[in-house]
Amino acid sequence: MYEYFVDYIYAFYYPLLAAVGVPVNLVTIWILSQGRCGLSKCITLYLVAMAVADLLVAITEVILNRSVSFYFPNNILKTTPGCSTLIVLICAVRDTSVWLTVAFTLDRFVAICCQKLKVRYCVPRTAAVVIAVVTPLFFLKNIPWFFSFEPVYVIDDIPWQCQSTPIFFTSPVWVAYDWLHRILSPFLPFFFILIFNALTVRHILQANRVRKGLLSKQGGDQVDPETENRRKSMILLFAISGSFIALWMPYVINFLHYRIAKTYYYTDANAPGYILQQMGYLFQLSSCCVNTCIYVVTQAKFREELKRMFRTPCRLCVK
Repeated sequence: MYEYFVDYIYAFYYPLLAAVGVPVNLVTIWILSQGRCGLSKCITLYLVAMAVADLLVAITEVILNRSVSFYFPNNILKTTPGCSTLIVLICAVRDTSVWLTVAFTLDRFVAICCQKLKVRYCVPRTAAVVIAVVTPLFFLKNIPWFFSFEPVYVIDDIPWQCQSTPIFFTSPVWVAYDWLHRILSPFLPFFFILIFNALTVRHILQANRVRKGLLSKQGGDQVDPETENRRKSMILLFAISGSFIALWMPYVINFLHYRIAKTYYYTDANAPGYILQQMGYLFQLSSCCVNTCIYVVTQAKFREELKRMFRTPCRLCVK
């Protein structure tokens, strides 16, 4: 039963995820880049960069690594050089997506809690610099993965498929690199996101209590625009960071399981560890199209732009 379940994931879920993830991220990039969603330029830069990273995750890992490899098992990406290169790209894009989420969370923390620093940090130039540094940095960080694999078999002097070299699991250098990779994505991001969100919540609650006290002294029950803006920012921030933590948690549990139990390979598709591994990948990859759903639910102006985008072709057809 489980064996067929895993086959169904590769055969149906990943192609469906790609069919959804690629267009929704393209639409998100287009709508946000127009700058008509009522968001600051700084927030827009981060959200566009996150959408681009999610789009690349959908292309490299969901399409090339999961879907294409399942339906076309003998393509060039299944050779050892092609497979190793693809894994480097996958890890780099994934790390970039994760740390852009951290950068966005930090930006919102500074904007809400650090009013003096906000003037200098929460500006488009800083966001552009952060994005420009994070992207190449994590591409360089993942290059060693290319040298951690060996071919599974060789046919006509062509090496096929990738498997970790035996020394990868025993060498102190490779073990340290593997732990560093997992700590940077997603253990350290988990820690930063939880800390920044906790501090942001505390600041917002304290500020709201003070403002409510001032408004009550003035005897007014009017809606406070400042409190409303904070509430909207908090909803967007917590929706993005909360979905990130929830969808990455099975991946983290799987890593801890295989490192503690030292079960590096699975020969039985019915093994619980193998099912846990595949479910971890499934949830983690689903994050590539979740942010767009969050924007639709939480941002009224994004919904309006989305409606306008779909109405325009209809009007042209009617004319």
